[in-house]
Amino acid sequence: MYRLNLPPYATKIRQTAGRSMIFDDLRRKYVALTPEEWVRQHFVHYLTGHLGYPASMMANEVELAVGQKRLRCDSVLYGMQAEPRMIIEYKAPTIALTQKVFDQISVYNMLLHVDYLMVSNGMQHYCCKMDYEHQKYLFLKEIPNYENI
Repeated sequence: MYRLNLPPYATKIRQTAGRSMIFDDLRRKYVALTPEEWVRQHFVHYLTGHLGYPASMMANEVELAVGQKRLRCDSVLYGMQAEPRMIIEYKAPTIALTQKVFDQISVYNMLLHVDYLMVSNGMQHYCCKMDYEHQKYLFLKEIPNYENI
């Protein structure tokens, strides 16, 4: 797999039916090891292990419904009253983080109305704080610790 711009961690990888699987601590099961999943698992471990984000308040593959259409947020961080606080979108390391990625996460945010948006391809990471009053998002210089959001 790819070397990422994230701290390493002790991954749990196994082979099932000829496919590589990685253990997802949030979903508590093995999932297909794709380049995007490699980024997701490293990023979640970075948030929980280095920045103090409580794993108990995070979820992966959160389904959203817009009429008959189903969307999936890669990860969502919830607040103390189980309200969504942050949406995180992951891309494979070979995928550039373009405006299209921010447009995608903005669509999810129309439904969840969170305080923060994050995107990562494992090499670059961006965190934005929403400014609903001025209808824009403000890029932060670094990803905040959990206690600062």
